[in-house]
Amino acid sequence: MLAHRGLALEAPENTLLAFVAAIGLGVTHVETDVHASSDGVAVIAHDPDLQRVAGIEGRVGRLNFRELRQIDLGHEQGFASLAEALDVFPETLFNIDIKSMDAVAPTIAAIRDARAVDRVLVTSFSERRRRAAVRALPGVATSASSSVFASALAAARSGATPLLRRILRDIDAVQVPETYSGVRIVTKRTVAQLHSAKVEVHVWTVNDAPDMHRLLDLGVDGIVTDRADIALGVLAARAQ
Repeated sequence: MLAHRGLALEAPENTLLAFVAAIGLGVTHVETDVHASSDGVAVIAHDPDLQRVAGIEGRVGRLNFRELRQIDLGHEQGFASLAEALDVFPETLFNIDIKSMDAVAPTIAAIRDARAVDRVLVTSFSERRRRAAVRALPGVATSASSSVFASALAAARSGATPLLRRILRDIDAVQVPETYSGVRIVTKRTVAQLHSAKVEVHVWTVNDAPDMHRLLDLGVDGIVTDRADIALGVLAARAQ
């Protein structure tokens, strides 16, 4: 189970407080996102702009980190850096989605400085960003970009298992929604085919217990959720 941007029931998403809330419940895996500040710091943020999370005009990439830290996100939280998160939570495994090309280099630097290659997974919807990060971090775990997964899904549906394995040969996981544009992606057959290529299947973003149970019954390996509290209850129930 991956806590999507932490646990934001009583804390702003993607803040140290949201991570504390999730980890305090026993979460071991946190999903988060990274942009770059104007002075080249890897900043934990999903959106490129400030409107939704802070209610103000502006973009993350046009402010320096000191300015971003001072923005009130609620509950006395400002933007945090990836370096801070890796330092404050040294036992936590982080799934890091690199949201912009200018965030690639500072993300690499933060992971290297924290000596965290063995406890992060780096990914991006962009294959260019994903590949640049993976190339600079030998041995790091990674999940498929959008284009790589599209090719893998086509191969899986056509039954081209050797091609599927070749496409995913350097990939550790695929992270996908259950459906996309009305098309069901996650089925028992697809999960089995992806497992045959030695990759894990993680599904996002799942917040209801019945859906979590159903997906786990299909054989998925991970669930990305806004409701880590519910997911932990589901896992506890299934362990009985």
